[in-house]
Amino acid sequence: MTFRRPDRDPTRPVYVISVAASIVSVHPRTLRIYEEEGLVCPARTPTNIRLYSEQDVRRIMWIRHLTQNLGVNLAGVRILFELEERLGTRILERLYTEGTTAERSEGAPVEKAASAAEA
Repeated sequence: MTFRRPDRDPTRPVYVISVAASIVSVHPRTLRIYEEEGLVCPARTPTNIRLYSEQDVRRIMWIRHLTQNLGVNLAGVRILFELEERLGTRILERLYTEGTTAERSEGAPVEKAASAAEA
């Protein structure tokens, strides 16, 4: 018999904005900007406090990787997320794999990311 603890649900919102920000090493204002841009949608308490789930934190880490390591702007990140949802494919995992391969071979990660998005 497998017992799944309810507190291990990755969709359950548990982190307030300051904790989520410290987990991903950004300022809380950055998370508010990501929300304003429609990149992440945290849950809200009845008193309007943002609560982030493990999935939200993972998504923020993807946003950070795309913007910091691959040079994608926030509009580009939004398009990549939309494409991934529409196509049902793991575009972001492919970009991550190509980005880490390019970093090792000293290639141009931005060009590889653009070619992967066009494919």
